[in-house]
Amino acid sequence: MLALVETPVWFCLRAEPKREHLAAAALRRRFGIECLSPRLRFRKLTQRGPVWFVEAMFPGYLFAKFVYSTQHRAVESSHGVRGILRFGQRLATLPEDTVIALQSKAGAEEVVTVDSSLKIGQPVQLIEGPFQGLEVVVTQLLPARERIRVLLGFLGRSLEMEVPAGKVLPA
Repeated sequence: MLALVETPVWFCLRAEPKREHLAAAALRRRFGIECLSPRLRFRKLTQRGPVWFVEAMFPGYLFAKFVYSTQHRAVESSHGVRGILRFGQRLATLPEDTVIALQSKAGAEEVVTVDSSLKIGQPVQLIEGPFQGLEVVVTQLLPARERIRVLLGFLGRSLEMEVPAGKVLPA
C-alpha cells in the first residue's frame, strides 16, 4: 500500500540505543530527510550533587518523513537506524498533527527541559523512609544542603521536618 504513495509520510524508526539524535542527524545530512528525535533535559541528584542529564524522549526510536517507495532502503541502511518499526505487516506511521505538536513542544533544538525545582507551598509526596507515600507541603528550601523543610500532619499534629530534596516527588 505505501509502496504506491508518492508523498512523504512520517514513520517511526528503530534506532540504536542512546544514538537516536545521531541517527536523525545522519538522515538529515546524507539524504535531506526531515527527522524528529526529541530529548528530555532534567536534573538528577547524584553523589557529586545535582547534575543535568539529556536523554531521548522515546528511547530507541526517532521519527522521519520520507517517500517509502523511493527512500526506504536508504533510510533502513543509514547509520544508527535499525529499521522501520512494524506491527506485523503494518508499518508504524504518525499523523502530521502529532509530529507538529511534538515539534512545537521540543523547539528547534529538539530538547524539552523538565523543571523539577520545588517551590514553597508546593504539595509533594515522600518516596522513601518511614513516611513513604505521605503527602506533605514544602515550607522552606535549603539549597546549600540539597534539603527541604516540609510540613506534615501526623497523629493530629502539624510537624516540620527536613528531608533530602531528592526523596520527594511533586504530588
